Amino acid sequence: MKKMIEIQRVAWAIKRARAASLCVAAAMSAPFAVHAATAQSQPQSQRQADAALIAHGEYLARAGDCIACHSTPAGKPFAGGLKFDTPIGAIYSTNITPDRTTGIGSWTFAQFDRAVRAGVKPNGDTLYPAMPYPSYARLTEDDMHALYAYFTQGVAPVNQANRAVDIVWPLSMRWPLGIWRHLFAPEPATFDATHYADPVVARGAYLVQGLGHCGACHTPRAVTMQERSLTDLDGAEFLAGGATIDGWVPSSLRANPRTGIGAWSEADLVQFLKTGRTQHNAAFGGMTDVVQHSMQHLSDADLTAIARYLKTLPSTDPKETPYAYSDSAAHALRTGDATAPGAAVYRDNCTACHRSDGRGYNRVFPALGGNPVVQGKDATSLIHVLLTGSTLEGTKTAPSSFTMPPFGWRLNDQEVADVTNFVRTSWGNTGSTVSASDVAKIRKTVSVHAPEMPPGASLSH
Repeated sequence: MKKMIEIQRVAWAIKRARAASLCVAAAMSAPFAVHAATAQSQPQSQRQADAALIAHGEYLARAGDCIACHSTPAGKPFAGGLKFDTPIGAIYSTNITPDRTTGIGSWTFAQFDRAVRAGVKPNGDTLYPAMPYPSYARLTEDDMHALYAYFTQGVAPVNQANRAVDIVWPLSMRWPLGIWRHLFAPEPATFDATHYADPVVARGAYLVQGLGHCGACHTPRAVTMQERSLTDLDGAEFLAGGATIDGWVPSSLRANPRTGIGAWSEADLVQFLKTGRTQHNAAFGGMTDVVQHSMQHLSDADLTAIARYLKTLPSTDPKETPYAYSDSAAHALRTGDATAPGAAVYRDNCTACHRSDGRGYNRVFPALGGNPVVQGKDATSLIHVLLTGSTLEGTKTAPSSFTMPPFGWRLNDQEVADVTNFVRTSWGNTGSTVSASDVAKIRKTVSVHAPEMPPGASLSH
């Protein structure tokens, strides 16, 4: 059981596999062609039907962000081998190309369906629950056929053996995973849309709960590491915010007015999913990869469905009041008063992008006043981005990239704590405060480097 619990902790970290972005273009722009002789022997209508099914499977694979886990920086798309370190050893993603000896080319549809929706390999072994089969359990059979068509006919086969896990016996035994699966993973069952009166909301629920597997990150987990709720029908904890994993805190996707998306419009959510940036926030951590590899490629109709569904989820805290802007911190900074703890650090390092009023620049540098991440109960993400920086990559509809430089190399723990507290309590924000020791704990878990500078430039200040 200990092995299962620790492996579950990497579920969100897996989605942060930035290295997989090197393979996205090749994987999605050059699908493997069906053998020419076979294709030409089929009627044109059948070939068109097969091509449409493969194209739909490719779209669904994007929605599921499959390439992020099943590719390595220098490897072939979907050939697996990406390493994920866990406290008990390393696991490696598997080859899901149609190679018949090392991939899934010899799998029947039934075997493919059982692996994806039930988490069981053809030999009967349970998959590590880093594979989000509890979410995929609700996929429709039609979508499973499309995915099967894509992965067996639309992806180039790669002969690359799967790597064994680097976990010592007896922790490497898989039978405890089977117990976990029977206890906590639902039986595969086609999504029931009748729970939602609006068909657009129903489509959004299907995408969020299923292929999008948003709950794997944004839903709190029990001590046995299963998601406390797999759908909104299971309770209010669904998408209420996840625990800190890999140094980032997945925020609430419910209608909490300060710490969730209660202040966001449907259009805001669509824009965020498509571009990673809005007037309220900017993507960071693992969400940058989700936008890059998955969300920006979905249709406007599906993005609208996701947004409309999320907007139906009520707040988890009826006492949480709406954000109200306060000008006091901005007035002090504008008049040269930087005596408040952290104010001088903010003035010297942050105002150029986020401005003295904390409102940033729309869709370029995110606002800090009213930002749900800034006001969340856990300041880990804010401290992390202060220490290491972050880059918001360009997308198809927002091609410009913007980078926040790291400050951990030249700000000590107390200075980082002070500016964190200044940001969390200014412009009407109501976040709790942190200490230098809190910063020190996070600093030990992240990689802090000075930014690269052109030749002859100086890092002194």
